[in-house]
Amino acid sequence: MKAKVSIVKCSSYDPRLIQEKVRHSIELIGGIASFIKPESRVLIKPNLLMAKEPECGITTHPEVVRAAVKLLKEINCKVFIGDGPSAFGNQAENVDEVYERTGIKKVAEEENAALVKFENKRWRKLFPLTTWIDQCDHIVNIPKFKTHNLMVLTGAIKNLYGFVWGTHKTELHKKFFDKSDFSKILVDIFEEVKPALNIVDGVVAMEADGPATCGKLREVNLLIAGTDAVAVDSVLSVIMGLLPSDILTTKEAAIRGLGVSDIKDIEILGESLSLLTGKPFILPSTSWRQKMAPFIINMVKGFIKYYPYAQDDICAKCSVCVKACPNKAITMKNGRIVFDYSKCISCFCCQEFCPSSAIKVKKSAFAKMIGL
Repeated sequence: MKAKVSIVKCSSYDPRLIQEKVRHSIELIGGIASFIKPESRVLIKPNLLMAKEPECGITTHPEVVRAAVKLLKEINCKVFIGDGPSAFGNQAENVDEVYERTGIKKVAEEENAALVKFENKRWRKLFPLTTWIDQCDHIVNIPKFKTHNLMVLTGAIKNLYGFVWGTHKTELHKKFFDKSDFSKILVDIFEEVKPALNIVDGVVAMEADGPATCGKLREVNLLIAGTDAVAVDSVLSVIMGLLPSDILTTKEAAIRGLGVSDIKDIEILGESLSLLTGKPFILPSTSWRQKMAPFIINMVKGFIKYYPYAQDDICAKCSVCVKACPNKAITMKNGRIVFDYSKCISCFCCQEFCPSSAIKVKKSAFAKMIGL
């Protein structure tokens, strides 16, 4: 039986239009009651990376969340909304500001949904996840369609990283800094969470050095939905101009039999995928693996390196990057951000959490020489 993924065009975040299009995207794959039990407890997990307004295109738009809440209320579900946006310090230290500025707090209040904080944890394998997963019957995953400087794509699988409790996000980055190892951890989390439904906000997406302030917004004008997160991410990769196997999390999840990654085995409902594969996404600066044949990668990978640096003229000297660095490789000295590259693991957490787009990418001499 094929996995079903719906693709619906949506030209703006107008509340009535979003409500109509989200409903249509869910009806195409069977209707909300097909995978969410009526009168159940449901946790909605948007992507709330940082305290930025919806128009910045960094976080899941609140109107997409509102549309999901309304559909769930129609089948008398008790709806909770939550994310763990902070990657450093106390998980709750800025969550109130994140909920406020992203517009999620307003939606929760207006729709009578409970806004929750991930304050308690339970260990699963190598990581602790919020106990809210245990307290709810279903998870509705609502990621933002974005590129990611470490993982290339942040979609349905990557969005679940927000369930990791508090400072353990930093510890996982430190311990599993290799892209391949980190992708396995992300799939471990996906295997534990098992979202019942995925709705991707792709009305305004992000390309280039996503997933935050260094990325470039791109109007894709799409909503993508499905119960199989692997199939959903596979469709996103094709829209980007990549193969599903180019995304390490998709590849790993498919190997484990957790979902469908072969486009031939995915039933596309709504828009035709072949008509949406136009100009490829601008990929992150660090995604050289997508630009070279595998046999060449094995020969040169030791010589191709990418490092973060701070552009002084736009750096706000806020020290967010210092706090976010999992390996303590960044310090503030004489009013400037300084990197200790002997400690840097090139995870680009500093870039991901920089509020002023000041963290840029520099290349090793070999990478420059061969034009990567």
